[in-house]
Amino acid sequence: MRKAFDVLVGGLALTALALPAAGQTRGEAALVTDPSPEAREMRLSSTTFDDGSTLPLSMVYNQCPFVSGGGNTSPELSWSGAPHRTKSFVVVAFDVTAAFTHWGMYNIPRGVTELRANAGAAGSPYGAQVWNDFFLGAEYDGPCPPPSVAPVVHDYEFTVYALDTTLTLPGSANFPPDAETLWRALLGHVLDSASIHGFYSTAP
Repeated sequence: MRKAFDVLVGGLALTALALPAAGQTRGEAALVTDPSPEAREMRLSSTTFDDGSTLPLSMVYNQCPFVSGGGNTSPELSWSGAPHRTKSFVVVAFDVTAAFTHWGMYNIPRGVTELRANAGAAGSPYGAQVWNDFFLGAEYDGPCPPPSVAPVVHDYEFTVYALDTTLTLPGSANFPPDAETLWRALLGHVLDSASIHGFYSTAP
């Protein structure tokens, strides 16, 4: 879904508006609609894992058949430097290796600068959530990469997006908003973003 979305964004010629900042992919930079230098100041960090490190077992999917003891707990995330025009935030956890969205939370209030650990639990008060690509519910579900899929080590990207609006996502009880719905809703509304990466493998 995410790769197809990046192609869509490129087709809309948004990539010309901004170049990738440190720690950002070209797809993320393509979403940013404000090219001014002062808009590119966001930073994201976590006390649960260091950028570029191995993700802890506490974050791994608790029903993963390839590993035992997973906590399925979303990490603590803190950010700063959001543009003054920010109306809300979106947080996404995305497996870059498998093009798989593990978490999407939107309409996080503009005054919030941190999500505590396990903020991605079902029914979270921090913001609305979409169904992730597991299609088990509107919540965070952690890494569970099959050990037979190459490359073995998967790259998990956590991104916070500052938006110039709040979002109303189409959906119903039978067809709730999913990750693709969220990606499409971001078009034209991202003022800035920041990302960190963690890595995980279920191979012995």
